[in-house]
Amino acid sequence: MSMRILIIEDEKKVANFIKKGLEEEFYAVDVALNGRDGFELASKEEYDLIVLDVMLPYIDGITVTRELRKKEITTPILLLTVKETIQDKIIGLDSGADDYLTKPFAFEELLARIRALLRRKEQNKSIGLKIGDLILDLQSHNVKIKDKEIILTPKEYSILEYLMRNKNRVVSRTKLVEHVYDYHFDTETNIIDVYINKLRSKINCDSSKPLIQTIRGAGYMMKDD
Repeated sequence: MSMRILIIEDEKKVANFIKKGLEEEFYAVDVALNGRDGFELASKEEYDLIVLDVMLPYIDGITVTRELRKKEITTPILLLTVKETIQDKIIGLDSGADDYLTKPFAFEELLARIRALLRRKEQNKSIGLKIGDLILDLQSHNVKIKDKEIILTPKEYSILEYLMRNKNRVVSRTKLVEHVYDYHFDTETNIIDVYINKLRSKINCDSSKPLIQTIRGAGYMMKDD
């Protein structure tokens, strides 16, 4: 699913390991290597979840969590730390974190905890998206048109899901780039247009009416007629 996750972790190898693993699971991922930069990103960008190390340069993870909650930012926070006493966990959870994972950890456990937190966030939403004959399953990542499976790359899937979630609304190219790629990506690139063309060739094969419409000068839209 094309949800956006922020990793705030000062160990580059750990951060890159988590980032690569999450991207393979269809998540868009940003990384900050210290608490100050992480707090700034979490304050100005919209994320579905934050994976936050406790021991960080400049601002520690507990302080980052408290300050985000003071700003009424309710994004789920999963704390990572080498500290494993009950008191440490209590402090972390009382600061406003939603879950706590002790290092070293198995990546599969991290994924399971992330899925659990995102399920809570999405519990009132449908597990599937539908526009006309096009159906996208949010759990299996399968995409079908009239029971015919459409094979998509992770980026194609992410763009399609985001457009379907925002059906009947114009989505700008910049918004698509920001959602699918990390914040370092050049928003002036035409890569989104390339992916849109590839998507159209796959999902419009059995449809006389384009499912993804270009709104000149504004972006793209999928209508639920």
